[in-house]
Amino acid sequence: MIRENHHVAVLVLEGAKPLDVGIPAQVFSSRPSMPYEVRVCGAAPGLVTGGDGLSYHVADGLEALERADTIFIPGYREPATTDPPAAVVGALMAARERGTRLAAISTGAFTLAATDLLDGKRATTHWHYTKILAERHPLVRVDENVLFVDEGDVLTSAGAASGIDLCLHLVRRDHGVALSNRVARRLVAAPYRNGGQAQYVPRSVPEPLGDVFASTREWALRHLDEPLTLEALARNARVSARTFSRRFVEDTGYTPMQWVLRARVDLARELLERTDLAVGQIADRVGLGTAANLRLHFQRILGTSPTEYRHTFSA
Repeated sequence: MIRENHHVAVLVLEGAKPLDVGIPAQVFSSRPSMPYEVRVCGAAPGLVTGGDGLSYHVADGLEALERADTIFIPGYREPATTDPPAAVVGALMAARERGTRLAAISTGAFTLAATDLLDGKRATTHWHYTKILAERHPLVRVDENVLFVDEGDVLTSAGAASGIDLCLHLVRRDHGVALSNRVARRLVAAPYRNGGQAQYVPRSVPEPLGDVFASTREWALRHLDEPLTLEALARNARVSARTFSRRFVEDTGYTPMQWVLRARVDLARELLERTDLAVGQIADRVGLGTAANLRLHFQRILGTSPTEYRHTFSA
């Protein structure tokens, strides 16, 4: 049972991103209408050098975590090359043993993963770092398509704005829809966002790609509205279909037809953003045939519908 004053600690580490720090501090702000109390702390009291030219002066060190019911780890710069201090990892593990809820925003997932508390669980982080997180922590089941992941007492979110989604989710979980909607109105934020973070990745086709079959890929991008079979691609590359398929996977990580499908979805995204063409017309122009087919692949690859995507991203 959540007690009346739920204590939230925001743990600021070196390189902490200002928005990531501010989101939980703002959402759970200590005020009469909110059943939360927020305390911002660091690995030690004093000045913490943050990211984006800002620094933080925190009055409390890791001892503040001992009173917390929920601990937030905001994202920070250089997570792929920066290991969290051993004292921080130990304090987070001790907090989880006491039953404290742990939540990471964006690249804060790297610190949470360093505790091994994400092993065997689903987790996410900013799309730019999902593959790095999976490589550094292979026991974590990294999901690159969601805005946040709730694994009970350990939670992770994608990029900074997804921290708002995660915080509102926790308010909703703790105290119901009415309070979370009230908080969302105060923040002038959507109470609930559809889809995952895949729609925010600039392109579905992986970049950068190697030089193998680069000219064939360029040719294919100019002919997406035409039937593109494995044999047609191999013929353009002047190799056998078997050789083309094997070397293409080695170079891109995708089969040729997976790559073509993602290229078609990318072109559809551009047309949704820049034109008023109907979904069926766009499907025809990108080689997916029907509106139903486009919707199917859009949902599978981007986690949203063409209509929702246009509503979010069109000029």
